[in-house]
Amino acid sequence: MQIDAPAKAALFKAAEHGNASLFESLEGEELRRALSLNNEDGRSLLHVAAAAGRTEVVSLLAAVGPAGNGVNGKDEDGWAPLHSAASCGNAEIVNILLENGADVNLTNDGGRTALHYAASKGWLKIAETLIANGADINKKDKVGCSPLHRAASTGHFELCELLIEEGAEVDAVDKAGQTPLMQAVICQNNEVALLLIRHGADVDIEDKEGYTVLGRASGDARQSLVDAARVMLEG
Repeated sequence: MQIDAPAKAALFKAAEHGNASLFESLEGEELRRALSLNNEDGRSLLHVAAAAGRTEVVSLLAAVGPAGNGVNGKDEDGWAPLHSAASCGNAEIVNILLENGADVNLTNDGGRTALHYAASKGWLKIAETLIANGADINKKDKVGCSPLHRAASTGHFELCELLIEEGAEVDAVDKAGQTPLMQAVICQNNEVALLLIRHGADVDIEDKEGYTVLGRASGDARQSLVDAARVMLEG
């Protein structure tokens, strides 16, 4: 039995607005059919509920099991529910998805994992959860950026500390030849830049335009970077 357009619209509205009672009323086969639906963006009910932060609905839909809940289904941009939950900062939904079969290293069309989004948004608790569940610390996206690149460019100090402690490559280079340190300097995140230098980041690497970290630094920041690098060399 097919689900008609009005019923489909009602299901997606319920997922977005957190109407758990509608899903509780569905029998097993009805619920499985509902979970196979996609909206105009290629998103499933689980994806919509996860993106909207509807914890109770996510729990109900995820309980169907990995074979039928679409937990690793992707929308038209390759985003899975876990990407959305990590980006939005919903730690509880991230846990529910992982407990119900979400692939922690699944990538979207940009080559990014959930950890890339947690890193760029500064969601420390979510990053810790993803790493505990096997997230690839050094996974690079399609432009060659690792989670540490993302955290450094957005200035999230504690997230950078966590990634480094968990084994992030401090001198990983992206497709422009830039390291996390370079991106921190370009974005004027000086506290993060100093952290990276203290953890051994190389200030002499040249990017593909021939610039080093000091070449990218503003006048105000350059001396503090030089001083930090000197301390490391003398240390």
